[in-house]
Amino acid sequence: MAIPSFQVFMLPMLQLFQDGKAYEMAEIMDKLVKQFNISEEDKKIRLPSGKQPVYKNRIGWARTYLYRAGLIERLDRGVYRITERGLEVLREKPSRIDINYLMQFSEFREFKGIRNKEASQLEANNNIDSKDSEQEQETPIEILDKTYQIIKEQLAKEILERVMKKSPDFFEKLIIDLLQAMGYGGSLEDAGSVTKKTADEGIDGTIKEDKLGLDVVYIQAKRWNADRLVGRPEIQKFVGALAGYGAKKGIFVTTSDFTREARDYIPRTDTKIVLINGQMLANLMIEYNVGVSVDIKYEIKKIDNDYFDEE
Repeated sequence: MAIPSFQVFMLPMLQLFQDGKAYEMAEIMDKLVKQFNISEEDKKIRLPSGKQPVYKNRIGWARTYLYRAGLIERLDRGVYRITERGLEVLREKPSRIDINYLMQFSEFREFKGIRNKEASQLEANNNIDSKDSEQEQETPIEILDKTYQIIKEQLAKEILERVMKKSPDFFEKLIIDLLQAMGYGGSLEDAGSVTKKTADEGIDGTIKEDKLGLDVVYIQAKRWNADRLVGRPEIQKFVGALAGYGAKKGIFVTTSDFTREARDYIPRTDTKIVLINGQMLANLMIEYNVGVSVDIKYEIKKIDNDYFDEE
């Protein structure tokens, strides 16, 4: 089954605490995984950032909301217990605990940034209902991650659009700049260079692999429109050009993409080829700040448990 939203986890989680005993969250999480039949495949699903499994993120936020509403209390690092308020809630036998339900508690409204006057107005307008609850199925981190990915994808498209408007020479120099930003060439003044067109022989540029210049990586760059894919023949020609230089390593970069045959092609020699398509190129430029600059920066911080835990 699909991984439930974090709000769906709230009531079952509180019920797991109903005996009044202290539990480690790892144990509660294991019980919820079994209760909701979360499969091993589901466990592998991660947030868009890739930093955390979705199910752990959602269970973690369910715990946070119950804690902020005063239904459970933290006893120690990762250890929680139900409060008297939590027991009272269970005695009411609610069919569901969600954000709307938790709005009755002032501590939770404060946590959500809603003043008492605003809460009263919402209740008067009948806006605190299940409909609003369904609109907030994702955790704050999921929403932030998804929004970041949308912004990043839009920026990547804009990068490729700008690159396509520049000259082929600019594109080839861009590749050198990117590889240097990634650590190739080190601090050598002649770490990377663009090959002269009159004698490139299928090679558009070169860059030293390390600071000492012990090996050289050869580059082929194709500034092609998205509807023109790089096929296997172009890769084979590049491999042949590398052989002419006695080279073993090459990077083939295009603003479009590669056909399946091109990606599946493996040279019979020990030549190593890395293929970078337009999407990967734009993402690397964003990651290594080539052609982009920081506009707004947010830092997501969490409690340093080591600082607060007693020795």
